[in-house]
Amino acid sequence: MSKFFKWCGEQEKNRLGWLALSLAVHGCIITPIVVLTIAMTSNNFLLWIAGMAAMGGTLVVNLAAQPTKTTIPTFFLSLVIDLAIVIACVLPLVTQ
Repeated sequence: MSKFFKWCGEQEKNRLGWLALSLAVHGCIITPIVVLTIAMTSNNFLLWIAGMAAMGGTLVVNLAAQPTKTTIPTFFLSLVIDLAIVIACVLPLVTQ
């Protein structure tokens, strides 16, 4: 884990690239997929909150111009949260 945070700190020279990647990928690809998955399966309000909080976390740390040591782990954590939401939505359909 410390190697990962060290690598994140070394990515400071690529901060704008990480900012663009995280906002574009999360805002234009991942969040719409999560929203459609929630809407088409359970439409559970708690999953809506979790999905929007994951996107909001990535957005806030990038707009606050935090260092990459903060933004990259936040981005990956939000991707894990979104993956968990999609699994939680799709799993009941698969196990029927």
